[in-house]
Amino acid sequence: MAPGSFPRAVRRGLFPLLSIVAATALQAADWPGWRGIHRDGIAGDPLPATLPSQPAPRWRMPLGHGYASPVVARGKLVVLEESGGRETARALDPATGKELWHTAYAAAWSDEFEPGPRCTPLVDRGLVFVQSAQGEFACLSLDDGHRIWGFRFADLGMVWISERHSNIGAAVRRGHTGSPAIAGDRVIVQVGSNRGAAIVAFDRLTGRQLWKSLDDGTSYSSPVVARIAGREQFVTATCEGLVGLDTADGALLWRVPFRTGANRNVLTPVIDGDSVAFASHTTGLRHVTVRADGARQAVAEDWYNRNLPINLSTPVKWDGHYYGLGAARDFVCVNAADGKVAWSEPGFGAVAQTIGGAGRLIVQLDTGEVRLLRATPAKYEELGRFQACGKTYSLPAWSDGALYVRDPMGCAAYVLGTK
Repeated sequence: MAPGSFPRAVRRGLFPLLSIVAATALQAADWPGWRGIHRDGIAGDPLPATLPSQPAPRWRMPLGHGYASPVVARGKLVVLEESGGRETARALDPATGKELWHTAYAAAWSDEFEPGPRCTPLVDRGLVFVQSAQGEFACLSLDDGHRIWGFRFADLGMVWISERHSNIGAAVRRGHTGSPAIAGDRVIVQVGSNRGAAIVAFDRLTGRQLWKSLDDGTSYSSPVVARIAGREQFVTATCEGLVGLDTADGALLWRVPFRTGANRNVLTPVIDGDSVAFASHTTGLRHVTVRADGARQAVAEDWYNRNLPINLSTPVKWDGHYYGLGAARDFVCVNAADGKVAWSEPGFGAVAQTIGGAGRLIVQLDTGEVRLLRATPAKYEELGRFQACGKTYSLPAWSDGALYVRDPMGCAAYVLGTK
């Protein structure tokens, strides 16, 4: 039966119900995964207009070591840590920091950057998806943390490379840092197997394998699911370049090949309609447009700024400009139309994680300092700053007027805006 053929009375009852279901699944203020709701770094509710000089945290919770970012969804804050030699997920009350549950899901792994989880968890409709540095994947219940299903990357052909100074391997040498992605009822995971299982899709409820694709090595980048040139697709940077896969069957739709030193592709692709922006530490910032081309798709390069080999921090796009860490430990504003730098401000360190919204930017430096900026191409304009935590590489989460920050020793919440 076509939707329009439903009796009017049924439609009146059905549409509000569907709205309620959708709202229950995802709240606008949630920050359920890496870079927020749409993986674009844009907040679902407004950022503050100003910052106090040194706000007191609502709460602060000590945790075991870890680099994964906190996430907030359906009234729970989920953080990952190393505890007793295990990677462990903890659910906290966002208002108080009180622990609600904890679940160990994998053995911890360490290099010179110390042990602890590196992959930001993903919350989707009552499920929590976590993966370890060495390739253990688990689906947990958001309600109580019990394990529903899981698998080991090694079962799909991933081979761990113990030689850390090798120039091959990327994530299978230095530890997985990219998060999984959701496409409808599929959870899609970057496994890193050369047996045609570099990227694998599973049924999110049961863990049943639905498809596998590519022989590419897995880099450190997190993927994005978006509709581009009429096709829903999984877009990521592998060790071999930028790719788009059909989420229905894993078919390769397009590829932009490139290789970087040590396969160190870290940034998340930034999607804007049918265009994709991406950079790496040896390739510069590039902007391509995807168009339909029969069963597959074609890619055309719009511009390529070789002077912006951005290494570790993904920029945010706001009102026609990209804002984020530059190549010289500066913060830059780049015109999305031509790749030209509108302005640059020095003194931002090696990592600067950025959240955008309401014409403003929250930027957390690797020192743990938080700055509030106006998102304008006219000039660098700072609206406030404060010290939120210790040295950190973790992207904070923004939800209901609160900023949740994570350094290697713990997590803290700061109320900075109105709900």
